[in-house]
Formats: sequence, structure tokens, C-alpha cells
Amino acid sequence: MKQRCEWPGDDPLYQQYHDTEWGLPEHDDRRLFEMLILEGAQAGLSWITVLRKRENYRRLFDNFEPELVACYDEARVGELLSDPGIIRNRLKVNAAIQNARVFLEVQKEFGSFDRFIWQFVGAQPVQNQFRTLQELPAETAESGAMSKELKRRGFKFVGPTICYAFMQATGMVNDHVVTCFRHQEIAGLAN
Repeated sequence: MKQRCEWPGDDPLYQQYHDTEWGLPEHDDRRLFEMLILEGAQAGLSWITVLRKRENYRRLFDNFEPELVACYDEARVGELLSDPGIIRNRLKVNAAIQNARVFLEVQKEFGSFDRFIWQFVGAQPVQNQFRTLQELPAETAESGAMSKELKRRGFKFVGPTICYAFMQATGMVNDHVVTCFRHQEIAGLAN
């Protein structure tokens, strides 16, 4: 039996996410946008809550195509807020639209969002060596710097803790505990 991080527990959806996605270095702009929006939607909630609604988010948010989300108007916001398939929080829905607009500006300035966002870790995943979940930080200097810059540019729901969760999810940091089978696999992808 594979030894994995404790946090997915026995939930098959959580385990699949852990085993195939979490911590995998992500460089696709659309997927980075998706994770930025979903991590913001998680604020105050558990990740499994968002994960269970992810397919609904993909359907309702045009598969997280930032060019489409950036054009949403008040009527579209109303439609989104009436659908129980997502977290119906007006601030979070409006933030997704605002973030799409700023995301496009960043893409234009840097050539890709990927090039911009990965600069916070020197374009290389940070290889942590945590032995227990209790050792994982809620935020770091890098997530604080990312948060500050994203906020300066006009992004919403991008505090240092949300940014660190985003960094973990997109493989900017390898926070699989060292006893987890994914730790070495992910570390190997960094080279």
C-alpha cells in the first residue's frame, strides 16, 4: 500500500487529487488561473468543499478561460450566484472576474502568467523536507511577497495563506511529506 500525506484521509476524490495533481509543477496559464480562482474560493472553507464543486466551477466559469471570465457582466454574476453548484459568495464571484481582467494584463506584460508567477520561487520548485503535516507553514516569505504584488496589481482573495496554498497546489513548493510516495516523484520533476 502506498504511503501518502495524511490530509487526503480515506476520501477517494481527495486521494486522487493528492496522487495525481497536488504539488505537480504547473506551467499552463489556464490551469494556473483555475487554481488561483479555486484557492480564492476556498477562503474560510476546506479544500475538499471546493474540490467537490470543481467540475461545476469549470462548467459555469467557461473552463476558466480568463478571456471569457473577464467579460462577465452583472447578469452573469446573478446566474452564477443562483447556481448551488459553486460557492455562492458575491465577493468571491466578483473577485474571479476582477482577477481574470488583471490576469490578462499580467499575461500581456510578461508574455505569460507562468513567467510572472514562478519568479517568486526563482523559476524552480522549492523542495521542502517536512516529515509531518504539522511542520507545513501556512505562509512563507515568498507567499507574502506574491500576495503583496498580486494585491498591488489589483487581484482579490490573494492573501499570503491563499498564495501559499496556490504554491503548494501548483508545485511551486513540494510540500509532500518525505515519507509520501509523491515526494520523490515530484522532486524528480524539478530537475
